[in-house]
Amino acid sequence: MNLQLATQSLKKFFGYDAFRPLQADIVQTVYDCRDALVLMPTGGGKSICFQIPAVTLEGTAIVVSPLIALMKDQVEGLIANGISAAFINSSLSALALRQVEEAAENGYIKILYVSPEKLVSHGFQSLLKRLKISLFAIDEAHCISAWGHDFRPEYTQLKFLKEQFPGVPLIALTATADKLTRKDIVNQLQLQDPAIYIASFDRPNISLTVKPGQRRYEQIIAFLKERPNQSGIIYCLSRKSCEDLAQKLTLKGFPAAHYHAEVPAALRSKTQEDFINDRTPIICATIAFGMGIDKSNVRFVVHYNLPRNLEGYYQEIGRAGRDGLPAAALLFFSYADVTSYREMFDQGDASPEQKALKIAKLERMFQFAEALVCRRKTVLNYFGETYDRTCGNCDVCQNPPRQFDGSVAAQKALSAISRVQEKVGMNLLVDILRGSSRREIFDQKFHEIKTYGAGKEYSFDDWMFFLLQMIHIGLIEIAYDDRHRLRVTEEGKKVLFEGKKVLLAMPQPKAVPEERLPRFTEKTKAQLLKESLFEQLVALRKQVAQQQGMPPYLIFSDATLQIMAEKRPLSDQEMMEVSGVGERKLQLYGDAFIGSIRRFVLEKTSNGQRVTGSTQLQSWEMFKNGQPVEEIAKIREISPFTVMSHLASMYERGEMVDIGQWVSPEDCDFIQGALPLFEEPYQMRPLFDHFEGRFSFDQIRWALAAFRRINK
Repeated sequence: MNLQLATQSLKKFFGYDAFRPLQADIVQTVYDCRDALVLMPTGGGKSICFQIPAVTLEGTAIVVSPLIALMKDQVEGLIANGISAAFINSSLSALALRQVEEAAENGYIKILYVSPEKLVSHGFQSLLKRLKISLFAIDEAHCISAWGHDFRPEYTQLKFLKEQFPGVPLIALTATADKLTRKDIVNQLQLQDPAIYIASFDRPNISLTVKPGQRRYEQIIAFLKERPNQSGIIYCLSRKSCEDLAQKLTLKGFPAAHYHAEVPAALRSKTQEDFINDRTPIICATIAFGMGIDKSNVRFVVHYNLPRNLEGYYQEIGRAGRDGLPAAALLFFSYADVTSYREMFDQGDASPEQKALKIAKLERMFQFAEALVCRRKTVLNYFGETYDRTCGNCDVCQNPPRQFDGSVAAQKALSAISRVQEKVGMNLLVDILRGSSRREIFDQKFHEIKTYGAGKEYSFDDWMFFLLQMIHIGLIEIAYDDRHRLRVTEEGKKVLFEGKKVLLAMPQPKAVPEERLPRFTEKTKAQLLKESLFEQLVALRKQVAQQQGMPPYLIFSDATLQIMAEKRPLSDQEMMEVSGVGERKLQLYGDAFIGSIRRFVLEKTSNGQRVTGSTQLQSWEMFKNGQPVEEIAKIREISPFTVMSHLASMYERGEMVDIGQWVSPEDCDFIQGALPLFEEPYQMRPLFDHFEGRFSFDQIRWALAAFRRINK
């Protein structure tokens, strides 16, 4: 199967004209009946990678998801786009379960979501054997790996899929997995020669800010005042913090609710529904909240406490700005957070190896918070993605530290790691560089290497400061599966062997930046117009969503409404050109949103504002209300020729009108038959001269309008 049908389906069901990077390649891999491992950041478009093959291939796609909220959200969104989908999990009654199973057996369901527990049950496995399965998709695939940040034992049973269905392509998808976890996913699922796709983890629309934990509440209030009426999540470490913070914010005029495991299930469900339906804009929650919620208009994520690892941090901030519009991530940290996590790990029942891994990743998280390196560069290098520039959209880039040419220091460290054959951790490496008499160094004959004692000019703390930066910028990586030993990366080898320069921050505290007054720039009339229409469309979306009983963002995303507010589509044809508007949504909501845009344009025009396209719309509305062309021209103080041009233009846009009153079908065909003799864009005067006055300008104008309408 070729990608032409896939691209057509992308527009038809989802309203997008083109795939994002890697999506088309992944779809083709499934078409080729090949297994795949897909890593894409939250909001990067993972679902499209299996949903498009599912709707274009024969049979039913089975999607394994650990989250009931995700299943419900995804299925609602698919149905809203005109795709037959359902889910099976513990929330279904026996009757509802039978109905879904019967529908699947009869071929009425293209995409079936199922929990891992249900998938491995004997009853469901017998159902699988009765279905024609197009593909298997394992979402949140990092859950299968003990090296991952959210290991779930039930996922380890999923290896039976390749054993029992060897000919069905299996696609494993995750938003967060380091190298070790990726390797484990492939082994655990027994993927056969999988194609591995790693999309850029960069989410440039999210600004990253990290601050010490003093006066968090006051800083959060100031942060929220800059974002009135915006939707966001505030993650807290303890349940009590969630409740206290939500109550304080509400009293301050920022409506908020709390969410954690001890909240009764019914109230948790209501809180989540209120959030996704824009009734409660702010949720103060433990990390359990937000997983599987595809709410596209979350504008900020705040971490009241330090997250336990970088995987969790990046997954959680990825819940903001999924629509691609600007979003903010604010993190507070203190060493008390580290102490709290260590106590939790010690009290847990994980194996000693797992506890050690958790502690190591926690320390890496704390190092990230303290680092004076571009935040985005640090995170992307952690996931193995080279990022050789600074982002300009994080607190470090906006207030950069003093730097120096650290190439020589970096070469000394990298050389030492290589000369000890990558067999040491950070502390021992620093002791080697500083020429320590530590017994372990002499026992392993590390004192004989050329770089022993080559770094005496720096203190132990300075070297630790440099090494952490080298890890953050991707010159060194930590082998968590090999006693946390240091290894030189490909980027590190460029510094060591090719003379690539390295800038390092000076080993001194960063100066506290002066308080800057906000700078206000006056908005243009076009910006004010766009913002005004956007607010009107948001209100309409909420009204339609309430009538439909579904979350507003499943009607249209903020990004789609922004395009509508900017382009102001006045017809079905123009609306279909808006990214995010597919055939089903145009059919369901097109009239309402086009009508709202038209009313907005006419209202602004009547108030004396000049709005692009408004003059054509005014003439059309008057004509539609029964006023003849001459009368419209007289009232509007324009020529009948101009009015006719307005009407023809609206006809080109898709409006219904009988053009036979101006040009007959035979004359229209005759005029259009001469068009190949001329170059586009067609001009009426050359056509008029060509026909030597046989046809009037009005007849030619309407023949051209009909031609353009058909060929749009």
